[in-house]
Amino acid sequence: MAFTRSRVWLASGAGAAVVAASVVAVAWNGASGASGGVEHAAGTVGSTSAAGFKHPGVLVGKAQLDAMRSRVKAGKQPQKKAYDAMLASKYADLARTPKPRANVECGSGSNPNHGCTDERDDAMAAYTDALAYTVNHDQRYAAKAVQLMDAWANVLKEHTNSNAPLQAGWAANDWARAAEIVKYSPYGTKWKGAKKFASFLRTVYLPVVNKGRPTTNGNWELIMTDATISIAVHTDDRATFNQAVARWRKRLPEYIYLKKDGPLPKVPAGISGKAATIKYWSGQSTFVDGLAQETCRDFGHTGWALDAATHVAETAHLQGLDLYKEGRERLTKAMEFHAQYDLGTKAPSWLCKGAPKTGVGPVFEIGYNEFHHRLGLSLPKTGQLVTSKRPAGPSYFLGWETLTHADAP
Repeated sequence: MAFTRSRVWLASGAGAAVVAASVVAVAWNGASGASGGVEHAAGTVGSTSAAGFKHPGVLVGKAQLDAMRSRVKAGKQPQKKAYDAMLASKYADLARTPKPRANVECGSGSNPNHGCTDERDDAMAAYTDALAYTVNHDQRYAAKAVQLMDAWANVLKEHTNSNAPLQAGWAANDWARAAEIVKYSPYGTKWKGAKKFASFLRTVYLPVVNKGRPTTNGNWELIMTDATISIAVHTDDRATFNQAVARWRKRLPEYIYLKKDGPLPKVPAGISGKAATIKYWSGQSTFVDGLAQETCRDFGHTGWALDAATHVAETAHLQGLDLYKEGRERLTKAMEFHAQYDLGTKAPSWLCKGAPKTGVGPVFEIGYNEFHHRLGLSLPKTGQLVTSKRPAGPSYFLGWETLTHADAP
């Protein structure tokens, strides 16, 4: 039985974007672009900060961004199709009007939804515009990303209600990625609000996401850790970076089971004993390599968690820390385990009572790139699933990962 949800994955063929420019492009040592905006001649601007962080370095680095642009411009697949889908999406609409509010209130399942969707959509749009600008060098997209970021930084003060930590994690991930790309681009010198936005991430988001959630379903803590490391890199905060790494190192073995863990999975603080462990693992009592804490809840939330864990490792990789090596066995086993059932393999009776809620989503692109493309590991089921899901579209905190990471350096 497939997992159905209200999360919409946009891909090729998404609704056409409104491309009339609502932002006046300002020339910056460039020539007019074909789209009518002003095109920058220069590419991504790389640098290393005094704190030792490489920029841009939140999920995507200079090498990935440069390769992405080169491949799209050359018409290479799957990047060209992924880029076209992104540009046709609502998130690339240059007529988008930001919808900030002082208090974003999100209950369970985003009910009530007081600004939850608006915040997520504007954050995803900012990241989308930053990627679009990287490819087409049309300053209107950079200016739109800045308009969205500045609007929220000038208004938002807090997240409230039960989903506040998860909501903050979803949005902060895309905000930090967008800010990182724009700041370290030719347009970065024009962004006068860059310092204020960095402070906004530190004061409004970081105190909410930089916390453990030991007894909550694991996707929460992994998404929050993804946001934490993203903010840490963008704001050159080494102490917070180290906290995120430590939390990832603890949570990943508690989320993905390996036989070497023993007869029962490792569990976070607050979960004790066999009965409590099985309950925490949604009633699953048989444990095999690659099974995840939320597998028998549904594959959708499991996919979020696995991709968030991969995001943390990718950002660390860009900063010279090989978390992928530490998590290789768990992550690859989990990817292959879940991919097989999403591809149609009949589930055994011991797995989620024989009826797992499949539908993991297009969440393995970045992990597949690391383990198969970079390292040459054989992941046949994952590869088949990844290929079938291309081009990967956006959902909550995940965006355009085929464009950014398919066969990426």
